[in-house]
Amino acid sequence: MKRWPVLLALGLALALGGCASSSVDPLAPKTAGHVDLKRYQGKWYELARLPMRFQQDCAQSEAHYNLKPDGSLGVLNRCRTEGDEWLRAEGHAGIEEPGHTDKLWVEFDNWFSRLVPGLTRADYWILYVDEHYQTAIVGSPNRRYLWILSRTPSLPAWQREHLLSKARQQGYDTSRLVWRVSDKQIVARH
Repeated sequence: MKRWPVLLALGLALALGGCASSSVDPLAPKTAGHVDLKRYQGKWYELARLPMRFQQDCAQSEAHYNLKPDGSLGVLNRCRTEGDEWLRAEGHAGIEEPGHTDKLWVEFDNWFSRLVPGLTRADYWILYVDEHYQTAIVGSPNRRYLWILSRTPSLPAWQREHLLSKARQQGYDTSRLVWRVSDKQIVARH
């Protein structure tokens, strides 16, 4: 049962991350403005992220969002390790401030979140989404977390640079990003 320690660590890190993210920088990054959550739902590939403990073994990650009738989002995150094992975490997201669909919180279902509901919520701010809902930048207001997302597992260099430039303009350190490992790289390691 090699998965349980990883899932336990994932859940605890998410829980603690939620606690730590509650202090909002007065110079917080600007968010995308109105986000159509119906268009935002679906599958997103993580192209890059700032380093974080709960994703340290992830070579490829993806997020699946499903809009619920009450306006919240069901969340399923999947992570493929370099050992070609898939891990998953399920949760939900909701609007942080009424009327602001670009400022969400996310909470994953684990033993800690069931023990202290609401305490494990983490900020999930949509900083940018393109007009066709094909690329997005998500971060936390304290700039500890950043994800560059796409509907496809890779993008042309010019498009990656465009997203990096937007993240840098918001004050995120993109020199530390961890990039998605390609399928070929994972297969080659076996």
